[in-house]
Amino acid sequence: MARGVQTALIMLLLLCASTLAGCTTGSVDSTDSSSMTVEQTLLPQWEIGDQWLYTFITPQFGEDSARLVVAEIDEDEGVYQLGISSEREAQRHAVINHNPFLGRMTIDGLSVYENGEPQSVFSFPWTVGDSWTFTLFGQDWTASTDSLNNGNARVSATSADGHEISYTFSGDKGFMENFVWRNDEGVRQLRMDLNAARDGYSGDVFFYRAGDLLDNRYENNDQEVYDTFLDEGHSTEGDWNTLVWYLDVEISQGGSGSLSMKDHAGASPLTRAWGSSATEKGAIGTIPSNTGEYSLTVTARGQESFIHLKVAGALVFQWTL
Repeated sequence: MARGVQTALIMLLLLCASTLAGCTTGSVDSTDSSSMTVEQTLLPQWEIGDQWLYTFITPQFGEDSARLVVAEIDEDEGVYQLGISSEREAQRHAVINHNPFLGRMTIDGLSVYENGEPQSVFSFPWTVGDSWTFTLFGQDWTASTDSLNNGNARVSATSADGHEISYTFSGDKGFMENFVWRNDEGVRQLRMDLNAARDGYSGDVFFYRAGDLLDNRYENNDQEVYDTFLDEGHSTEGDWNTLVWYLDVEISQGGSGSLSMKDHAGASPLTRAWGSSATEKGAIGTIPSNTGEYSLTVTARGQESFIHLKVAGALVFQWTL
């Protein structure tokens, strides 16, 4: 009888130990079964054709959706090349530079490139309390991992100039669930929301590797204003494939505006005229790159009238998967 009780007690203890072990296996925090598994905290390994459908929201362009796609893997350089399914979004990025997750990202850390240098926006493996620094959007950031919950890492960052970033990285989907950047006035400059993550993308994707040539705002001038900018091509890759322009225009009641651009050969690739109370918000397009000086003639008549023109040179990359 005593031997039977002893055997039963041993079996009960073994069962309890097995149950407790099962509760802790694979979890970063044994007291929180809703955090992240060890695998979810690690650097994801991407394959060509991996894709993430995002909704992008910016002040300049409002809301749009497109897929970020792994278009190429360069093992020698240690980088992924990410393209986007919308060529218009690629052109927008060329002049606004609002999507840092286009173009090169390092294989060893998913670092993005800012002014030719890789920046560690992410910190693998995810650990609560980790702190690190990076540069993005022309700002120097200090970031920290705030929490690990339900397979996601939540991160916040502040810049020396008072900007804020917050994002959630999904350990299961291998990229961000969301990303928000606000400036020093609290105005949202970019929001990204993930709608779907899949593999096996089929179709064309694009990336415009760009350099700024002009960013000027012309306001309330009754006389013609003359301006110039220089197209010298990319610093290491030669001539630009194209120039991308962006316009944001408001003409006050009773006012008028005009814009004329000429290249050094006398061609006029961009001309515009606006009447009273006219607006043109977030207009974008491309013109040929003709290395040399471009001249501008601008009028913006009316007390509240303005014309904001940005021009960038771009090297165009296109992949068909």
